[in-house]
Amino acid sequence: MAARDRVVHLLRQLERAACRCPAHSNTFHQGVGAATCTVRKTDYAFEMASSNIRYGEGVSREIGMDLQNLGARNVCVMTDKNLSRLPPVKTVLESLVSNGVQYKVYDGVRVEPTDTSFKDAISFAKNDSFDVFVAVGGGSVIDTCKAANLYASHPDADFLDFVNAPIGKGKPVTGALKPLIAVPTTAGTGSETTGVAIFDFEPLKAKTGIASRALRPTLGIVDPTHTLSMPERVAANSGFDVLCHALESYTALPYHQRSPCPPNPINRPAYQGSNPISDVWSRHALHVVAKYMKRAVRDPEDLEARSSMHLASVFAGIGFGNAGVHLCHGMSYPIAGNVKTHSAKGYSVDHPLVPHGLSVVLTSPAVFNFTAPMCPERHLEAAEILGADIRQVKREDAGAVLADTLRDFLFELQVEDGLGAVGYSTDDIPALVKGTIPQERVTKLSPRGHTEDDLSRLFEASMKLY
Repeated sequence: MAARDRVVHLLRQLERAACRCPAHSNTFHQGVGAATCTVRKTDYAFEMASSNIRYGEGVSREIGMDLQNLGARNVCVMTDKNLSRLPPVKTVLESLVSNGVQYKVYDGVRVEPTDTSFKDAISFAKNDSFDVFVAVGGGSVIDTCKAANLYASHPDADFLDFVNAPIGKGKPVTGALKPLIAVPTTAGTGSETTGVAIFDFEPLKAKTGIASRALRPTLGIVDPTHTLSMPERVAANSGFDVLCHALESYTALPYHQRSPCPPNPINRPAYQGSNPISDVWSRHALHVVAKYMKRAVRDPEDLEARSSMHLASVFAGIGFGNAGVHLCHGMSYPIAGNVKTHSAKGYSVDHPLVPHGLSVVLTSPAVFNFTAPMCPERHLEAAEILGADIRQVKREDAGAVLADTLRDFLFELQVEDGLGAVGYSTDDIPALVKGTIPQERVTKLSPRGHTEDDLSRLFEASMKLY
């Protein structure tokens, strides 16, 4: 009991030191057993989960040995058509060949995948008896490979069975999946650490996804040399995803305020709300972004900066993979899903595209100005990390200060001037709000409650940034 009391005391100190703002002021909750969920409305526990991560220059050359160690006999390698011609895929395949590993390549992954492209990859996976999956690429590739592994391991499942409610049925994953090794080539999504797979659901023109700890890769092989092949705008947009992962997870509703309290641990969501452990990862990721992101975007040969951003993606992935994200991501899904004609620089695709990181960051000034009253200390701390002088700033000005800091950051990195610059107008706001409503899995983690009118005002405020 004495040891337990010391742990409780330490956790209480951690939370008090971390923040005293309204949304985070409750002290550490002493859990009294799962039976409390029969009477509690909110959760009382959080759970940390992450893939194993291996980091180092050239470390992807070890993957053939990993597959040998797993006893792999038939490996499914997934990538996209552009990456299939670039060094990261070549390095991985050379390692497989040199270690005598049999494999087949699927290079049909769509950048910003859809339910249709997911189903095509799932069909490929089901048509063979793969015993290990390997994903070489950015978040689109890794997420597609997660879905292919899931449904190949559950061949009788309907596609919507595991898709997040309310679009899908949101059933828990109870069966075992095959091992999956992820080799990320961008420094943004953190998908190598999480149990989340995101896609555009074409019938509703909105993004949704599948979220389960069972989807987490067995191993993430983080090789910073792969990021040197990223074009400037890909590096920028990937970095903005890291930035918002860190900011959103750090300012998310605290885990002990999230409802409902799960009746069974299997029902506890992957996105649980901010918590003392995720806070450490998210805050550190923000420091790395502040120090290295501009360098990483401006100089593709700056290995130190690009390596650091690759690690920041992992750090933020562990943070948001357990705490979750909120409004920037929830609102980004219809921005990406309703794209009309916008052509994204640096992306070799044959369809209109608002890259994920861009769709997320365009609303960030408006969002954090809106959420700041619920936890002003955290918003001020974020602004300070990103370079603002907050010594004379009042708590009630936290939102405006962080919003201005973000606008300056985006302007320096030549980000498009708001939603209007990527093809949207105020006439599109009702459709954008409609596409945000189904994203309750993330939007409910906003520290501040919101209405449809609030969302409309946030989209309107994001039409122009500068």
